[in-house]
Amino acid sequence: MSDLEHAREMLAIARRDLRALNGMKDSETFADEVFGFQAQQDLEKALKAWLSFKGMAYPWTHDLEVLLKLVKSTQELVPAFLDSLLDLTDFAVEFRYEFMEQVGGPLDREKLIQQVSAVIQHVEERVPKKETGK
Repeated sequence: MSDLEHAREMLAIARRDLRALNGMKDSETFADEVFGFQAQQDLEKALKAWLSFKGMAYPWTHDLEVLLKLVKSTQELVPAFLDSLLDLTDFAVEFRYEFMEQVGGPLDREKLIQQVSAVIQHVEERVPKKETGK
């Protein structure tokens, strides 16, 4: 599979998973740990798609900071708010098997959905669409 094809596939998965994230707005049904894990996974897939499109191999990691540093090394324009999402890494590792301490209060689900969606859209704008036959 080419880098471009892999990027498209990762973006399709990120977009699919974003629909799931949108369905998790109810904090009574979905704990912050579950919602945060899904948000982290969406963002991870978007960053890996970005790296694939740029022809860069990425490490087998859930660490968003590592992935973002690699993206930044490509000299690409990165949304300013992206650094504020790096704490989502804790949901992929630490909070998967533990309860999250409500240090900063509950997650702002609407804001996270908007930001993750914006990152996915940002990457989609860079990755050429698959040409369809005429």
